[in-house]
Amino acid sequence: MPLQVAIVGGGVCGLACAIALQRAGVTVDLFEATAAFTEVGAGIGIGPNAIKVLKDIGVLDEVLKKTNPNELRPKGFKFISGLDGHELVYEYPILPEDASISMHRAAFLAALVRVVDPRTTHFNKRCTSISAAHNNPERVVVHFADGTTHEADVVLGADGIRSNTRDFVVGEVGKGVAFSGTYMYRALVPRAALEAAGFKTDVKSTPVCFMGPSKHIIVVPIKNGELINIAAAVARYDVPIGSHDLPEGTRWVEDVPRTELEKEYAGWGPDVATLLRCMPEKTSRWAIHVVHPPLASYAKGRVALLGDAAHAMLPHLGAGASQGLEDAYVLAQLLSNPETSSSNVEAVLQAYSAIRQPRAQSVWDASYHAGWSTYHHQGPHGSSKEALQEELKDLWKPIWQYNLDAEVDSALDSPRASHVFTA
Repeated sequence: MPLQVAIVGGGVCGLACAIALQRAGVTVDLFEATAAFTEVGAGIGIGPNAIKVLKDIGVLDEVLKKTNPNELRPKGFKFISGLDGHELVYEYPILPEDASISMHRAAFLAALVRVVDPRTTHFNKRCTSISAAHNNPERVVVHFADGTTHEADVVLGADGIRSNTRDFVVGEVGKGVAFSGTYMYRALVPRAALEAAGFKTDVKSTPVCFMGPSKHIIVVPIKNGELINIAAAVARYDVPIGSHDLPEGTRWVEDVPRTELEKEYAGWGPDVATLLRCMPEKTSRWAIHVVHPPLASYAKGRVALLGDAAHAMLPHLGAGASQGLEDAYVLAQLLSNPETSSSNVEAVLQAYSAIRQPRAQSVWDASYHAGWSTYHHQGPHGSSKEALQEELKDLWKPIWQYNLDAEVDSALDSPRASHVFTA
């Protein structure tokens, strides 16, 4: 019997995984909690490692239709002091192999929606729990808030940082998520408005990071440079991740007065002050939560996690979505393998976890390090220009230039070595 897969969560990772599996001939049902496919957030960065995924699952052309066709190109990155003078600290090299995409998150999601089979998508299906089927040990049951259930051979949890699927894998409700101590203030601002206000830094085609003590601002052009995606970070490093929570009743995402952000960046340089003045009077503030401590495994029985449900990380390298796309690709390759069956799929999911957990955690660690040590000048090497240049050199190389096909081959070695696969 062909595998029947249920995917919980219709965001970027869930949709990409559904598309990859469907195109490989695997039966998939996709369950989304809301009434339609929606994506929270402004911009999304798709690195070279994830561009390969989009190409391999056949959706890259659809994605490019939703943005400027020239968007797929190497862009480099400028790191500039956020303090007075705005000294150029380091310019990340523009290499042909580093072609990437920066675009509006909703437009990216819309591209995937055009490709997924609409007959297999189910809305208003909020997963509340997962259990083993009582009458069949080779089936898993997804329970929904509306009282309905769905039974499948495999359940993949792509339900984000607040994942209920993760509760089944971890074996405890609500465990595995921690407040990072970092707030991100986010907005989209027309570039013309910035320039009219006197903003001097060129952000038409190249992303910029304004760096300084315990703070940084990422500025990324999207829509052919017409819109600027702004993400301003404010972090505390005196309290370890997971040692304190938000005050009771505080929402993770809320609109706050822009003056709050301006106070945080008081004393920074003129372009930073101008940038902040152009943000909305009510600015969106995100209390960044992460999966911490790292999960021991991304799989348990016939249930596996991908994307933020497995390894939500700090956004400092713009690598979170790309890691979720890597997860989706590897899962699709393993589950569509001709030797994968209902009788051995638990071993296959463990092979997925064993190969993906170290990779995703290395990117999680790099994202934390980029914020704490490099952008925010908290690292052991100090904040001199030379020290920062050394840390910024090759910052994205291990993330972007990664051989995902070799990872799939390594994942397949495990079931072969244990004779789960015989070929």
